[in-house]
Amino acid sequence: MNKPISEIVDLRGRPLGQRALKKRRQLMDATVELLKQRSLRDLRVVDIARAVGTSPATFYQYFKDVEDVARQLAEEATEKMPSLMKLFEGDWQGEQGLQKARDVVDAFIQYWDEHGAVLRVRNVAADEGNPHFLAVRSKATTPLLGAMTQHMEKQWANSTEKRSTKMKPLAAAVAMGAILDRLSAYRKELETLGLSRADIVETSAHILHKTLSS
Repeated sequence: MNKPISEIVDLRGRPLGQRALKKRRQLMDATVELLKQRSLRDLRVVDIARAVGTSPATFYQYFKDVEDVARQLAEEATEKMPSLMKLFEGDWQGEQGLQKARDVVDAFIQYWDEHGAVLRVRNVAADEGNPHFLAVRSKATTPLLGAMTQHMEKQWANSTEKRSTKMKPLAAAVAMGAILDRLSAYRKELETLGLSRADIVETSAHILHKTLSS
């Protein structure tokens, strides 16, 4: 969960007052806006400080460097991730299950619409092997993959239908997670190809529903 305000401290371990908390928030919000325009490597402390009318010295009261503020933003986004686990409970058969799938996809897209700039930085850094961003991404994705895996294990155990033993629940969950992540990340680009948000939700929902209910 997000830290209570009383637990937020500067780099010296001192609790922040209201004015300091406001300044820290301004620096984080400015970083988000700048990350919509440039990569993490191209972003400098002075750019962030200038965006809020302060000095780099003020920035360094709260963050070690640009990567530090980006990591904290990624952690914050993880804590704000919609709770999707309950949607995987119960019966996923028929129209009820398909509606659950729509709700999951819609929530994923909304989440990316709100935090896309930070999530892209997180994923690029994690793909490059950055241990801090790998940990943050794992924290965000592991519960969701676990929920899908557990649902499929239960569903397949109770099914009388014969299925290939080569298809593994965890691998299927990872595949679905990748689909949801990438489609949500590039939804706006896909719209230039003529695909609407509704198209993406409905198609992805059918794939997710088929995977989890088969």
